[in-house]
Amino acid sequence: MEETWATLGVDLHLETGGDASRHGVRKGLTDALREAVRGGRLAPGTRLPSSRSLAVDLGIARNTVADAYADLVAEGWLTARQGSGTRVAERVVAPPVRSAPPRRKGGTPTYNLTPGSPDLASFPRAEWLKAARRALAAAPNDALGYADPRGRVELRTALAGYLARARGVHADPDRIVVTAGFVHALAVLGRVLRARGLREVSVESYGLDIHWNLLHRAGLRTAPLAFDELGTDVSALGPASPKAVLLTPAHQFPMGVPLHPDRRAAAVDWARRAGGVILEDDYDGEFRYDRQPVGALQGLDPERVVYLGTASKSLAPGLRLGWMVLPSGLHEEVLGEKDAAGASCGALDQLTLAEFITSGAYDRHVRGARLRYRRRRDQLVAALAARAPEVRATGIAAGLHAVLELPPGTERSIVQAANWERLAVHGLAGFRHPLAGAGRRDALVVGYGTPAEHAWSGALEALCRVLP
Repeated sequence: MEETWATLGVDLHLETGGDASRHGVRKGLTDALREAVRGGRLAPGTRLPSSRSLAVDLGIARNTVADAYADLVAEGWLTARQGSGTRVAERVVAPPVRSAPPRRKGGTPTYNLTPGSPDLASFPRAEWLKAARRALAAAPNDALGYADPRGRVELRTALAGYLARARGVHADPDRIVVTAGFVHALAVLGRVLRARGLREVSVESYGLDIHWNLLHRAGLRTAPLAFDELGTDVSALGPASPKAVLLTPAHQFPMGVPLHPDRRAAAVDWARRAGGVILEDDYDGEFRYDRQPVGALQGLDPERVVYLGTASKSLAPGLRLGWMVLPSGLHEEVLGEKDAAGASCGALDQLTLAEFITSGAYDRHVRGARLRYRRRRDQLVAALAARAPEVRATGIAAGLHAVLELPPGTERSIVQAANWERLAVHGLAGFRHPLAGAGRRDALVVGYGTPAEHAWSGALEALCRVLP
């Protein structure tokens, strides 16, 4: 075979310039290599192509490359050792100058109690690796090709069985669309709803601003619904209301209560009468500790509810795997919008999750996580009773976070005190919709699922120090 740049060594892009004489070519190559090292494009320890390989790549004489390498070795930019080849010399590199980010008064947090994340240290690495090996070994060749916008059929089939069994979802594999997490799914749905002519979506008065902002970017306004001890008040939904509503019915985020059964039925009745659609965010539905989890709202009317789930709380947000179970009337529009955006999830991760579910490893992991998080919540409640009796954890025993009711007027000062203790924790005010009505409450939203197991006791101790 003829030796060319395509068959020799490693690739190295260089702009040599200079004149065509041997001296000019050598100087151009030496300058280009020196600048690549000085500028950090070639990091310390990087192995360079052999002189023969680079000469073929650049179409110049091998001796010219060897001489340029020798010059830079003499200058200290490169090293050359028998058996190790030519490498960029190790040296101290000054970091690029950047504007410093704003610092927290208390410095970098030592403990993290922000809600929204599981204990990432407990990710089942060994079981996931086994599933990945089995999935890759069994993967058909077409799994490595261009993706079906619905997602891999293996994962959609596994999800259909799991969601029907564990969450009471009516799920046909053909009605499931795999997404890169909940945010991706909501963005696609927002664009579809706007294309249908909707101007506004009803939302809960407490939630995540990232979700509201996604809908705003799709051209939709958000109108908050009132909240009380029975959950989100859906009685305000009527014929003149927006034709879509975003709810967290199993475990309201962040307030922590399930939607009352009468209100669940009322929401579905409204959707049927008004021709509306409910977007059900079932973000942590598997994690109920005092009883069997409440079934998904979608089970009451699969043609009026879009079921949205994710692996972010049960496994890890870094997997970027979520799913939608769609009514028949939305399926083609959602697929078209998702396909037009060109967004898809990695096929191998999808196949791994499918294998993880069908092998039973997912159920085992969820059961183990449920026990850990229940123990943490129990320890949190016990610590409050012993050390901060004026503070109580509200909401049901579920999920990965708890809302701690505070004495009126103390939320801001307690969050500041936590900052000084290097404890990352959020006040409830940050989850309140800007247009929500009266009824402000002082509280902390404590993510007890976030710390690693070894850090939990320290985080709990730091929290108790700042509570009244």
